[in-house]
Amino acid sequence: MKYVSISDDVELGKEVKIYNFVNLYGCKIGDYTKIGTFVEIQKGATIGKNCKISSHTFICEGVHIEDNCFIGHNVTFINDKYPRATNPDGSMQTEEDWVCVPTYIRRGASIGSSATILCGITIGENAIVGAGAVVTKDVPANTTVAGVPARVRKL
Repeated sequence: MKYVSISDDVELGKEVKIYNFVNLYGCKIGDYTKIGTFVEIQKGATIGKNCKISSHTFICEGVHIEDNCFIGHNVTFINDKYPRATNPDGSMQTEEDWVCVPTYIRRGASIGSSATILCGITIGENAIVGAGAVVTKDVPANTTVAGVPARVRKL
């Protein structure tokens, strides 16, 4: 028995492979992409063709991943520069109370396990983000970054 939650507004390409315990809503996933166990992909996120999204990864609204990308285990994306539960008056925040800041992962990029990707950045084509890195700035194409905060290790 599969335990997968896919809402009616999800667009799935051809032969997308989805493993157990996945939550998808309002997103678009390209042909032949694989989505690992315990992954959540939120509304407005897009995943290209031939991608591999490894287990325990969180892809929030505003994240756009192009074709042929690898996203390692437990990768977390962030889409809010100033997250808060409540407004200054103490009322709970709603979608109208914050701004979703988009993030772009360009074609062929690879992100290592347990990396955290802050919002508003672009990871360039064929770039590599090392495991455990915290990416706070754009990563140029064909570059390797690692560390906290992530810094260029190889061009």
